Amino acid sequence: MNQVPASPSTANQFPQIVAAGSAYELGLAHGHQGADLIERYLRLIEKSTNRDRSVLAGGAMAFVPLIERLSPLYLDEVKGLAEGARISFEEAMICQVRGAAVQGIDNDGCTAFALTGEATRGGRTLAGQNQDLGAEFADVGVVLRLAPNDGRPRVAMFTFAGQLGYMGMNEYGVAHFANGLGNSPFQRGLTHYPLKRRCFEMRNVGECVETLRQHRTCGAGNMVFCDGEGGIADVEIRPEGIAVFNDTQPCQRLHTNHYVSDQFAAHEDGNTPDSVPRLDRIRELVAANWGDVTIDSMKQILADHDGDPGAICRHGARGSFSVAGYIADATSRVLHVRRGFGCTGTWSEYEV
Repeated sequence: MNQVPASPSTANQFPQIVAAGSAYELGLAHGHQGADLIERYLRLIEKSTNRDRSVLAGGAMAFVPLIERLSPLYLDEVKGLAEGARISFEEAMICQVRGAAVQGIDNDGCTAFALTGEATRGGRTLAGQNQDLGAEFADVGVVLRLAPNDGRPRVAMFTFAGQLGYMGMNEYGVAHFANGLGNSPFQRGLTHYPLKRRCFEMRNVGECVETLRQHRTCGAGNMVFCDGEGGIADVEIRPEGIAVFNDTQPCQRLHTNHYVSDQFAAHEDGNTPDSVPRLDRIRELVAANWGDVTIDSMKQILADHDGDPGAICRHGARGSFSVAGYIADATSRVLHVRRGFGCTGTWSEYEV
């Protein structure tokens, strides 16, 4: 089990945290390697919620029974994380819920896609997104590479130090990415991060959708999925349930930050004005490359500036910046991660 500090970041790469073993050992190694960044992430959550750690800890602990029903192994990993980073279990739980600790919702931006079959060159299956957040979140991002020894698949993901579930891909090519959705007052339910991690234990898109169907969340969001067998899906999620969105083409799923499913369209309140233009733009660009979409062409699409500053490559509209980007090549089981803007950032590759 690797217990050395996280590999240092360069100007062009996020730090890597690599761990293998039991759930507890995965968390322990994560905590050892990422201790300094985990502390920075906790301070960032305090700043963004305007609450001190004692208040956040109390709120975070309310989610423990819900997470235990979802995945006892997740909590074992949180326990190891706390030990490795030399923080309390309560503090480690703050990293798993973020703003939900004070009944707030983390409405990230993002432009996400999944493409397969006739859409792509050679029929490859690709999915990914631009990650649109406050600029300071780039300072606590890591690439987390995990190899459990309990039968669960290997996974590589981008996340924030101390947060066990976010965006990436497992060894079966199951990948998922996400968009924030609004107009959903806080309700008691799971935060999205444990659900995201649970989906990395699945073997195909259908299993992921069923997982979302079985568990209620505290707020709204959208998830775009793919798998190594060519499956893709888009699922809008609200506390009352989910809506599976079938796009205009069977081989594509494109989504930004507004509701597009018939089931949830009535909830749309236009809280992200640039969302519809971004979706229209990515549809236009994908259509222009239809049948020949590649990893490189998707990198260019994620760098598009039409509609600045709220473009696909986002430069500060409503305080949101494209701090990272991801493309999962589910066919080859390679995760591409970009540090920085789509237009100026640098991509790195991680085999799963």
